[in-house]
Amino acid sequence: MPVPVKSAFSVEGKGEPLFLIHGIGASRASFAGLVPFLKNDFRCISYDLRGHGASPKPQPPYTLDDLVEDLEALRKELGIEKAHFAGHSLGGMIGPAYARKYPQHVLTLGLYSTAAFRTEDDSAKVKGVVAAMRAKGIPQVLETLKDRWFTPEFGERRPEVISRRMQQVIDTDPDVFLSVFDIYAETEMSPRLHEISHPCLVLTGENDGGCNPRLNRQIAAALPNSELVILPVLRHAILLEAADQVAPPVLDFLRRNRGKA
Repeated sequence: MPVPVKSAFSVEGKGEPLFLIHGIGASRASFAGLVPFLKNDFRCISYDLRGHGASPKPQPPYTLDDLVEDLEALRKELGIEKAHFAGHSLGGMIGPAYARKYPQHVLTLGLYSTAAFRTEDDSAKVKGVVAAMRAKGIPQVLETLKDRWFTPEFGERRPEVISRRMQQVIDTDPDVFLSVFDIYAETEMSPRLHEISHPCLVLTGENDGGCNPRLNRQIAAALPNSELVILPVLRHAILLEAADQVAPPVLDFLRRNRGKA
């Protein structure tokens, strides 16, 4: 059994609890743009994954089960019986894994900008990025990720946001970053999505290269109780680039599924 860490977390708002799970080389600050839209209706709990932000940093490698048990430990610490769970990218893989293991604690799931049903070519591409980072160094490969994460228009308008995100990755311990990137690259949710009966919101950007609409349509079709939203134009970094576009479908979904414990 994995030994969970005591995660650093923030709580804002009131209402039914909503756990927000960030992605690779990020932190709970990923949700800073989204929480203001949600906190009048929901108690938003954002936290730092192990090795990220202010959370403890046990020696990598980490597993998906480690990340699930960290989330369960936080739920217990806060004394919450049932909650909504939503994650971005890797976080969108942690949430479903948690729901399979601890279904009794889940009200709904949000799978934002995540991936399943990867073809051999899809898998080779994402694993190739990890391999290139190991061979050349993370900063040397980051430029290609920047172009996958943000639209060019946003790059021209808000370069400081992109610089901050790039620096956040560089400041992440490389062993931690590569370990969680391995989890993201090697996790394949498709065989067990049919087991998840909770209401699910599947949401991605129209031009997200790695977590594209093709994969997200398959995710939504495999989940017994799901809704699919494709946000026009956006790439992977939907929370940083366009929280104002993410918020309406997220809030609508959560409001419609409130009080169904």
